Amino acid sequence: MNLIIPMAGKGKRLRPHTLVTPKPLIPVGAKPIVQRLVEDISKLVDEPIEEIGFIIGDFGQAVEQQLLDIASSLGATGKIYHQDEALGTAHAVYCAEPSLRGPVIVAFADTLFRADFKISAETEGMIWVKQIEDPSQFGVVKLNDAGHITDFVEKPKDFVSDLAIIGIYFFRDGDHLRNELKSLIDNKVMKGGEYQLTDALENMKNQGVKFIPGEVDHWMDCGNKNATVDTNSRILGFEKDTKLISEDAKVENCTIIPPVMIAAGAEVKDSIIGPNVSVGEGATISRSSVSNSIVREHSSLEFVTIDNSMIGMHASMKGTISDVSLGDFSTIE
Repeated sequence: MNLIIPMAGKGKRLRPHTLVTPKPLIPVGAKPIVQRLVEDISKLVDEPIEEIGFIIGDFGQAVEQQLLDIASSLGATGKIYHQDEALGTAHAVYCAEPSLRGPVIVAFADTLFRADFKISAETEGMIWVKQIEDPSQFGVVKLNDAGHITDFVEKPKDFVSDLAIIGIYFFRDGDHLRNELKSLIDNKVMKGGEYQLTDALENMKNQGVKFIPGEVDHWMDCGNKNATVDTNSRILGFEKDTKLISEDAKVENCTIIPPVMIAAGAEVKDSIIGPNVSVGEGATISRSSVSNSIVREHSSLEFVTIDNSMIGMHASMKGTISDVSLGDFSTIE
């Protein structure tokens, strides 16, 4: 089975944190979003993931190597594909055309989930969905009595369904998907100047492919600072029964209010940490109070009281600020 991860977006809503780091590599619970995504997907399939195709922009060689290492950690071969122009979801997936073979999962790397199901060998196609109260800002699916998907509706003004598409799809026949995407692009079938994946899904459905919903228990967004901090808190809550504080971290004279994750090489002293805090590798915190926050690698906090905050890599802060979004290599004193 192959896994396709479109992740070429610029992550503008999460700036300044995405000025240096692509959004899918922003850590939540001290792991990059995209790494958590591929690990969670691997738990839903019985077949091994043989190849992971990452569709990226001009992210640089270091990022490409990090993605290849993530694939290798799952025993898969990593492939790097480039999307040089934002031409829609169908175009993004088609950029990984060589990997669209056999069983394929497509997962857009801007969301995380928790689910308790397995993909059956008989499943022709599956679209991950979450039941939500207000579906008007999302694409939704309609079902027939047999539980098969009959319609894809983008941002319905009137209620048609409360099953929102979260951006993860399974195709038993990746070659069929590839051919439908190619047809859209060859024939310039566009909406709003973009090639839409839902048009390919509609064509496949009309040709007899039976899509079923894969309903998830939790759907977590990483679109902006507040959403990412909230997702970090939820991830730590899910993992609270595991060991979250590294044996190679130095924690002295601190009050720790779980769940708190402290990575190797971090130094925390004379502080109150938690709940819902992740501290990255090599970060230092002293005489501070930190709650509901992400503190990234090699940052430094002193005499700080923060909540609902994101602190970027190699950032430095002194003084008291209650709610802050501090980008990489930035300083507040």
